[in-house]
Parts: sequence; C-alpha cells; structure tokens
Amino acid sequence: MLYYTFKFCVSALIIVLISEIAKRNSIFAALMAALPLTSLLAMNWMHFDGVESPQIATLSSQIFWLVLPSLLFFMIFPTLIKQGLDFWLSLGLSVTVTVIGYLALLPLLRRFGVRL
Repeated sequence: MLYYTFKFCVSALIIVLISEIAKRNSIFAALMAALPLTSLLAMNWMHFDGVESPQIATLSSQIFWLVLPSLLFFMIFPTLIKQGLDFWLSLGLSVTVTVIGYLALLPLLRRFGVRL
C-alpha cells in the first residue's frame, strides 16, 4: 500500500508542479508538459513492478500511434479560444474532435496491420 501511495504522490507532484510553473513561465511548463512524463512514469512503474521489457516496449509503441490523434486537440483548442469561443465549449469541441480522430485512426491502423 505504501508503494502505491508513493507512486500516486510522485505522479501527482509532477502534474501540480507543471500547473504551478505555467502560472509563471508558460513556455517552460509547455516543454515539461510536452515531455512524455506520463508515459515515462508508467514505464518506470512497470519496470519497478517487474513487468517484462517486451510488454513495456509494446506500451511504448502503442503510445506512439495514439499520440497522433491527440495532436488534433492541441491544434483545435487554441484556435477556438483565439476565435473567442467560451473555454468550456472550446474544450468540449476539441475533445470531441480528438475522440473522432481516435475512432478514425484505429480501423486505419488495423487495415495497415498495426495491432493495438
């Protein structure tokens, strides 16, 4: 139980740290957020938990393919905000388009033999 509490605290600390840094220096916070911190944490926790390297490599490969549709969010959300749309509406539309991107990508990957 202590191990899970440690994992939770380290992971939460990184998120809080990035959000606090963003208040003072958005470019540095964006750089930190752009790093695959969540993926790195997950892979490290898996390694420490004794998960075999091929399974960690599979996760890494799957993350690569699934990052692609998430880029839609980061293109659409700031554009909508700059156009004057409400924050929540912009967020909702951006998430919706991102989900559609995921739904479009998955069959496309299967068609080209990429297994997720």
